[in-house]
Amino acid sequence: MSQQDLPAALELGVLHPPLLVFGGPYSNLEATRAMRHVAAKQGIPAQQCICTGDLIAYCADPVATVEEIRDWGVHLVMGNCEESLAYNAEDCGCGFEAGSSCDLLSGQWFRYANARVGTETRQWMAQLPRRLGFTLNGLRLAVVHGGATRINRFLFASQPATDFLQELDLLNVDGVLAGHCGIPYTRLVDERLWHNAGVIGMPANDGSSQTWYSLLQCAGAGRLRISHHRLSYDVSVAARKMVAAGLTGGYDRTLLSGLWPSLDVLPEREKRDTGRPLHCAESIWPKNLGSE
Repeated sequence: MSQQDLPAALELGVLHPPLLVFGGPYSNLEATRAMRHVAAKQGIPAQQCICTGDLIAYCADPVATVEEIRDWGVHLVMGNCEESLAYNAEDCGCGFEAGSSCDLLSGQWFRYANARVGTETRQWMAQLPRRLGFTLNGLRLAVVHGGATRINRFLFASQPATDFLQELDLLNVDGVLAGHCGIPYTRLVDERLWHNAGVIGMPANDGSSQTWYSLLQCAGAGRLRISHHRLSYDVSVAARKMVAAGLTGGYDRTLLSGLWPSLDVLPEREKRDTGRPLHCAESIWPKNLGSE
């Protein structure tokens, strides 16, 4: 793939910090409303909030969650789940290996969501941008769901630097905000940024029912302070809704336990970290102003 082959970015121009970033509402209405409440409490308008996609997935409120996000009016990129629903695909397009536990578990919630999402919502999803571009505090950033090379590309923190450089070079930006993998992290590669805020709709396999979002704030001219934050919401209500809807393949228990029902997609380091509390350190980026 070359730059010419990339889908065109929706250009947002100049945004102003603080920027609130979150991914994967995953049909979890309670978490989505809690995220919106956090933004309002901190005085962050919708124009300074970005969602990295996958509005619909594991939980019980696909339609209401989309309606909440649309009413909120945040910036949004298409996730693989939006792509699959928009184009009437047979599965979620998550990138799971065929026949794996993740693949089999995803079938239940996808059938549930697919039966409830109407034509107008699918048409709206089809119009979502696959990439956003903007400038924040003098730094050029792009937003993608998984990767630029593939909407459902998994990029975890432990992967080789070359995986990230491939994407960064293709996008030709100072940094990328991405989603899809479900575990938050911030990684610097040759002074360029790859930042994943995590998701709000499902725990990060860290043994906690809380989920994750992030804030990008000004740290002086040409610098950002990047911090990860836990999101608390009414988990018991969301879990009860899943049970009532018959979504009992395992993700209903994940909401409460913080542990994923399958680890198929995880690299070895992330598998070893199952159930361990996440400690996402605050980052100042770039560290060396001469790299700008």
